[in-house]
Amino acid sequence: MKILIYAIGFLFVNLVSSQEVFGEWKTIDDNTGLAKSIVEVYEQNGKVFGRIKKILKEEKRDVRCVYCKGDQKNQKVEGMLILKNLSKDKDKYEGGTVTDPENGKTYDAKMWLNEDDPNVLMVRGYLSFLYRTQEWKRIDD
Repeated sequence: MKILIYAIGFLFVNLVSSQEVFGEWKTIDDNTGLAKSIVEVYEQNGKVFGRIKKILKEEKRDVRCVYCKGDQKNQKVEGMLILKNLSKDKDKYEGGTVTDPENGKTYDAKMWLNEDDPNVLMVRGYLSFLYRTQEWKRIDD
């Protein structure tokens, strides 16, 4: 019986630790606590990216990133690449950037799965020692 309990525990630990950041995530508005958009996180050529797949408020789906710079200036926010070039480092991803389409600013980025709930993705944008962390909720298939 002890062996069975240990085996189940081992399988559970491996299942939780094998969770990945890839897939669809619901972003949450910092001010209202309501779901805002769906971001698809994916890997390409060994780097991790995230694109806004859908804006949930229909009246905001044609909004453009008027404050963005470069090739993202005036780009539709729905469909925009907001996470770029993150690399895996143990249990987190870092070394890339995240763009806030509301103000057009791009920040260094880091993300990781919440230790207590692997269905919550912690996404941090930071500039030097100043940072903001959002919790994104995994969308079940």
